[in-house]
Amino acid sequence: MPKKKESNKIKPGELFAEFPNLYETASEDDMNATFEFAEEYKAFLDNSKTEREFAANAIQAAEELGYVDIATKDTLKPGDKVYQSIKGKGFAAAVIGKKSPVEGFNILGAHIDSPRLDLKPNPIYEDSDTVYFKTHYYGGIKKYQWTTIPLSVHGMTARHTRS
Repeated sequence: MPKKKESNKIKPGELFAEFPNLYETASEDDMNATFEFAEEYKAFLDNSKTEREFAANAIQAAEELGYVDIATKDTLKPGDKVYQSIKGKGFAAAVIGKKSPVEGFNILGAHIDSPRLDLKPNPIYEDSDTVYFKTHYYGGIKKYQWTTIPLSVHGMTARHTRS
């Protein structure tokens, strides 16, 4: 009698991971904590509209969690929580581990990206009795979208004097 051939067909549920709906499995305490975190995160984003604002707010948040500026440390020991500002526009933080970096370490990276309009050098020009600014848009926004959202002014100015 010939042997029965085994099927190579994939059975439902064997190939893809299935994740339960959070609303069906999370406790009420977990859901409340999730929404509380989301509100704190939204408030942080509202106060961090530019790279400089983000870096300043990230430093403040890190210090509240016990991080210190790495420039104030002569040596580092396991458990130290340190940060560094990168020209006021970037931010890096670390918790010093117990093992040598030669044995490996974990890195979590992120990018600060603030959609914005930048003024070009010598931005002012006049056309048809109206004064305009020459701008450059950045951050994935299309030209036509700027007219449909409310804008505010954030940032810094640099004044250069001629000698």
